[in-house]
Amino acid sequence: MSDDEAREEKELDLTSPDVVTKYKSAAEIVNKALQSVISKCKPKAKIVDLCEQGDAFIREQAGNIYKNVKKKIERGVAFPTCISVNNTVCHFSPLASDDTVVEENDIVKIDMGCHIDGFIAVVGHTHVIQEGPVTGRAADVIAAANTAAEVALRLVRPGKKNKDVTEAIQKVAAAYDCKIVEGVLSHQLKQFVIDGNKVIISVTNPETRVDEFEFEENEVYAIDVVTSTGEGKPKLLDEKQTTIYKRAVDKNYHLKMKSSRFIFSEISQKFPIMPFSARALEEKRARLGLVECMNHDLLQPYPVLHEKPGSPLIHFNNCCLQKRLMTMPKSKHGWPWEQRQRRKVEERRKKARKGMPRMMQPNRKRRTVHQIAQRLS
Repeated sequence: MSDDEAREEKELDLTSPDVVTKYKSAAEIVNKALQSVISKCKPKAKIVDLCEQGDAFIREQAGNIYKNVKKKIERGVAFPTCISVNNTVCHFSPLASDDTVVEENDIVKIDMGCHIDGFIAVVGHTHVIQEGPVTGRAADVIAAANTAAEVALRLVRPGKKNKDVTEAIQKVAAAYDCKIVEGVLSHQLKQFVIDGNKVIISVTNPETRVDEFEFEENEVYAIDVVTSTGEGKPKLLDEKQTTIYKRAVDKNYHLKMKSSRFIFSEISQKFPIMPFSARALEEKRARLGLVECMNHDLLQPYPVLHEKPGSPLIHFNNCCLQKRLMTMPKSKHGWPWEQRQRRKVEERRKKARKGMPRMMQPNRKRRTVHQIAQRLS
C-alpha cells in the first residue's frame, strides 16, 4: 500500500476532522428533512407524498454541498423516508399508487437517512397528530421511548458494553409499564455501511443473540429504540407491503427473466450500496423483477412489521460519534415532560421500582432524562 493509500485509509474514521464534518453535515440535513416532513404531517396527507417529500429534501440539500471539489463525492439518501402509523412498527414506504393517508390522532413514526461521501446519519422520530397534550398509555409509551433513547446515548461510550445498553433500556421501559420491541437492532455505522457487524440488540432471547463487545473511541452507532404498550413482538403480516431493499453485494446470479435483469441493472447503477425504495423504480417492471431477485438472495428486504392492533408504538433513532464522547446533532423530539402524564397507579410503581437503580424509579418527583442517564452511566 502506498503512502497516499495508507493516508486515505486512515482518514476514514473519526480521527479525521473532514470525516466528522461530513457526519455532522449529514445529521443537519436529515434533521431539517425530518422537520420538513413533520410540517406536512396533517390529517388526510398521503403517506407516499410525505415519503417523497423527505427523500426530495435530502437529495436537494445534499446536492448543494461539496459541489466544488476535485474528487466527486457521493451524497444523498442513505435510507428512504418511511412513515409507519400506529401499530405498524417500521419500513412503511408505499409505492406511488398507494392512497393511504394519515388521520387525526394517528401516532406517526418517521424514519430517514442521509449520507455525505458514505458517512451516514439516520433519524427516527414519532409525531402524534393531535392538538394539546398526549395523555394516558400513549403518554407512557412516548416517555418510555424518549427516556430509553437518551439513556442509551449516554451508555454508548468507550468502556461500556452493548449488553449494558440492552439491559438499561429494558429497565426504563418497565418503569413505564411498557415493552421494548423485539428484533430492533442498533448497528455500528461505517463509510457506506449502514448495518455494521457490531450490534446492540433491543431484547435478548434464545432465538436472537448477538456477540458481546465493548465500545471503542472513534466508532459511530445508530441508536434505535422502539417501545410498545403491547407484547413487543412484531410480526410480518403481508410480504407485499415490503418496498425497501438493499443490494446484497456479496451475491451473484444470472437472472432468467428480462424484467428481472432490467431492474437489477437499474438497482446496481442507482443504488449499489445504500437501501432504496421500489418507488424509485419503474413500478410495473419492479413488481415482476424484484421477485426473482429476492428468490435468489440478490436483495436484502426490510419488511414492514406490525404489533397487535391497539398497541401504540413509539420510535426514536439517533446517531452518536465515539470521539471524546461527542454526540451528533439529534432530532428535536418536541415532547416536553409536562405533556407526559404517566399513570399514577401505585401497584404499577412498586412493580417498576423493584430491582431498579433509585434514579430510574418512577416516584412522585419527576426525573429528567439527563438525571437518569447520569445515574446509569
